[in-house]
Amino acid sequence: MQNPPRVTEQQVSFDRRELSVILSLYGRMVAAGEWRDYGISCLRNCAVFSVFRRTAETPLYRIEKHPHLRNRQGMYAVISMDGQILKRGHDLVQVLKVLERRLLRVIGE
Repeated sequence: MQNPPRVTEQQVSFDRRELSVILSLYGRMVAAGEWRDYGISCLRNCAVFSVFRRTAETPLYRIEKHPHLRNRQGMYAVISMDGQILKRGHDLVQVLKVLERRLLRVIGE
């Protein structure tokens, strides 16, 4: 008797449009000298884009995508180094504006 084929669970990942928006912000923050490295994790229930000031540190911010929250508070979230959710919502561009404001403060200094 043959075993039934295993159903592989899909990993959650950022699509091309989402990565374009995130990497655009990342490029501006690198140019401002605030960020230096990033990492992407594609897990079973979420995708995470982590940004670092230095490579060997904990991430300054995590941009997370949780598709199972799509119909609730929104599948995108920006989380700070200490775990505080800075912004959550349905539109990635709007959620990332919390980091855009920080960029404007850095440039204005």
